[in-house]
Amino acid sequence: MARASFGRRARATIFTATAGLSLAVALLPGGANAAPGDPAGRPAADSGSQAGDSLPLIPSQQSLARSDARLTQAEKRPGVRQLRRQLGTQGVLELDPATGTARQVARLDGYLTSASGADPEDIARQYLRAHPDVFGLSADQVRGLTLRKRYTDVAGIRHLSFVQSVDGVPVFGNGVKAHVARDGRLISVLGSPVRGLPSALAPARITGTQARRIAVRDVADGTNVSGGGSDTAKQVVFTAPGGAARRAWRTVTSPDGQGMWLHVVDAVTQRVLYRQNLSSGLTAEGPEGVGTRAERSAGLSSATGPLRRTGKALVWDQYPGARSGGKQHTRDLTARGWLPKDARTLDGSVAHVFSDVDGNNKVDPGEEVTPAADGTFSFPFKPFTGAGCGTPLPCSWDQKTPNSWQTNREQNAAQVFYFLGTFHDHLEAAPIGFTRAAGNFDGRDGDAVQAQTDNGAALKDGLPDERHLNNAKMGTPPDGQAPTMQMYLTGSLPDHNVLQGNSGDDAATVYHEYGHGLSNRLVTDADGVSTLTSPQSRAMGEAWSDWYALDLLADKGLRKDDRRVDGDVNLDAPGWFDDLPARTQSIDCPVGSTSAACPGTAKAGAGGYTYGDYGKIWPTGPQVHSDGEIWGETLWDLRYALGSRLTESLVTRAMELSPANPSFLDQRNAILQADTVVNGGRAHARIWKVFAHRGMGWFAASFTGDDVQPDEDFSLPPGPDTPVVTLTGKVTDDATGSPVGGITISINGHASGSPGADFSAVSAADGTYTIRNVPEGTYRKVYAAAVGGYEPQLRTVTVSAAPVDWTLRRDWSAASGGAEIAEFTGPDLSDGGCGPAALIDMAGSVWGSEGKGGTNGTGTNPVHTTVRLPQGVDVSEVRLNPTAGCGDDLTASLGDYRVETSTDGTTWATAATGHFTPADNGRENTVALDAGTTRNVRYVRMTMLGNQAVDNGVDCAKDSTPSGCQFIDMTELVVHGKPHQG
Repeated sequence: MARASFGRRARATIFTATAGLSLAVALLPGGANAAPGDPAGRPAADSGSQAGDSLPLIPSQQSLARSDARLTQAEKRPGVRQLRRQLGTQGVLELDPATGTARQVARLDGYLTSASGADPEDIARQYLRAHPDVFGLSADQVRGLTLRKRYTDVAGIRHLSFVQSVDGVPVFGNGVKAHVARDGRLISVLGSPVRGLPSALAPARITGTQARRIAVRDVADGTNVSGGGSDTAKQVVFTAPGGAARRAWRTVTSPDGQGMWLHVVDAVTQRVLYRQNLSSGLTAEGPEGVGTRAERSAGLSSATGPLRRTGKALVWDQYPGARSGGKQHTRDLTARGWLPKDARTLDGSVAHVFSDVDGNNKVDPGEEVTPAADGTFSFPFKPFTGAGCGTPLPCSWDQKTPNSWQTNREQNAAQVFYFLGTFHDHLEAAPIGFTRAAGNFDGRDGDAVQAQTDNGAALKDGLPDERHLNNAKMGTPPDGQAPTMQMYLTGSLPDHNVLQGNSGDDAATVYHEYGHGLSNRLVTDADGVSTLTSPQSRAMGEAWSDWYALDLLADKGLRKDDRRVDGDVNLDAPGWFDDLPARTQSIDCPVGSTSAACPGTAKAGAGGYTYGDYGKIWPTGPQVHSDGEIWGETLWDLRYALGSRLTESLVTRAMELSPANPSFLDQRNAILQADTVVNGGRAHARIWKVFAHRGMGWFAASFTGDDVQPDEDFSLPPGPDTPVVTLTGKVTDDATGSPVGGITISINGHASGSPGADFSAVSAADGTYTIRNVPEGTYRKVYAAAVGGYEPQLRTVTVSAAPVDWTLRRDWSAASGGAEIAEFTGPDLSDGGCGPAALIDMAGSVWGSEGKGGTNGTGTNPVHTTVRLPQGVDVSEVRLNPTAGCGDDLTASLGDYRVETSTDGTTWATAATGHFTPADNGRENTVALDAGTTRNVRYVRMTMLGNQAVDNGVDCAKDSTPSGCQFIDMTELVVHGKPHQG
């Protein structure tokens, strides 16, 4: 849980290979999907976001043109169309644009198959064999799937995860997940399996140890490059969108002070292909701590000798000074099964707690917590006095006195251990059922929570630095590897007055962080890797953590929840973070509330938030904690409507039933599916009412979880008497007026996840299309796919009897329309996704090069790429997107440029020159073309002369770290016009 006023940006994802992640690539303006050209020399881009940072995501028409050709071909398959008809209007059949196979197949009002006494594995495999057009798998390929995991949840649902493999190596990010009800009915099939895998892979040239070192260097910037003792590496098959399958290493590392990271490193080229931050809070970066002599000399002396030890501890149930649950009392940690008898340290079945005061992710001398003189872990809390202490809450340290935190170090560690055990048991019990089989944290499986209290408290001469204040963090690796929880001290900063306390003393904070472990273990791909990586899914991750924490505290009566009062359920303890709140308002704020406790924000307005407020809560745009408040408040409404226990059951089951990288609408649908299975669908009407009230009604639309501009709607599902119409229209070329065939028109987008929203048709040769049985209404996102070089188009359409025509514009330089790279200079980074072909892919990926020069560069070696158009074109305009990517920061964005045209590829004319500044990044910019350079153009040569280093205040002679001192990139070349006649 982060205090969003400070912190450093996290590294960006490079490739998004996991099913359903493809839009994340296109929406990053820096093209941060691309791999570094040299893992040892190219820094990662600061284009991603972590706690407190606004996501710089810029949706665009271009970003929609990811793999539309693949989707169009998939939509034409007879089996796809037939299954759509069988599923009906409450069916969800969503194809993944990266694979052309099903991301999810389900029904909200029923099941995919009838009851059966067959084995669940056989039921799943039979369904896959019955629908080869949908899942892209032959009978032999279905037989070759490996069942990686199978477990039964507390509701009797059998969850199965199948992985694809080559040479016995599992495919990263794809595969198949199937869910089967107690009576043998198939609930859903998820996963986006990969078509056409090779029969063999090139042998690895590096070891797992070398891959871990590359991964650590990738996030440590060469400063702190030692990994943690629990770092792992396993071989995987990596399939980039549109690329070949490659042997790679999947690593999980915890570099000193850098949090926890998952990487995919090419086992042949050593390039970093993918990175994912597994930590939920701010990345703790800073100098390696050395601790203090006092705390190092503490040693383990109290753990020796003949004294009989017990597991008793002094703890409170909420936070010190709370009206309810704020006084210490004795609890037996051993009797609850959390701590072994005669324990010498706080190391048990549910957790290992130690004080990582130097912030190096390891237990150093003096950092374990050992029994007190009486053999127990009962450490009385010793409050500090002074300004701001005791009014209304006590302080646990003095931030002006070095090492004062030592006074309550042991007390805090015992307190955190108690909170971890309490929440572990709460989540494990029905109706939540986060059990060992489901992937919870248990010492018997080697993954008890590793909790680091007082993290970084001694880094600054016995005091924490600013990066180790007012925060907490949870890093969650796949099942079987221990998560890391880090608790920081709290205190004032120059602009904020905060209680001098300890985040580990607050139940809501510890429970929130533990909740990240729950969601990241349940919403995964087939290989068990968390898929909460997109803006919407990460926002839900924050909201789930808030909701589960406050749900338990409210159920126990520790947090007041008067339904007659708006805004009395807060994540922050009153009087602790009043000047630096974690959330903008209470979780129980209703839509339209005028309570002072529900102030909203300037952009979103007052009262409870709705889906249309996405990206408007945080002042500068999308931000996972702020946008998560929409989801958290919606779930609190659901709790009021259904009661705590049923909501706990449905929300948890929905995580297990979730597709990869879900949007809010995906999870709404998963909750409806869970109600069908667990509750016989009896709560459907109430669930729809709650979500429609929050703007997630039937006509709401979102292009996957990466869409940061979702469209809200407050409608309930159309009833049986709702009029349906046949939607017709015609698609034409904007320059010639001629009909355009082969264009898919779809309502709400293929990846919206909305039930009944997969209405689509492909235009015929005469440009006409027909979509039948469409309920009348206003659809916010109706989409004309990008095929044959035509740019995609997105519109809001009111469906009635009137035809809906489309006029599309062709990008003559698009590879999908027949353009190709004729030649280029500079290094070829194609295998890392940064080759010159990225310039014409209409997908927002980036051409990266080592060329420098021009106004802002440090050398004199410009680079160019020549594009051969499919035919002679009378060019009307050229657009350039100068934005950097490929792991580079924005200083490498194109600055000086030259565009040349030719009719024959031999004789060239300069059509445009100029310079882009940072204000031009993140968009396509039209450049003025010189007279006499636009007719019958068959070749376009794009030359990158310089970058934007100087524009960003960079002096490479003094600091060569910025990417602009070494590299130069751009995102897209666009050519508009019409065929040359004559």
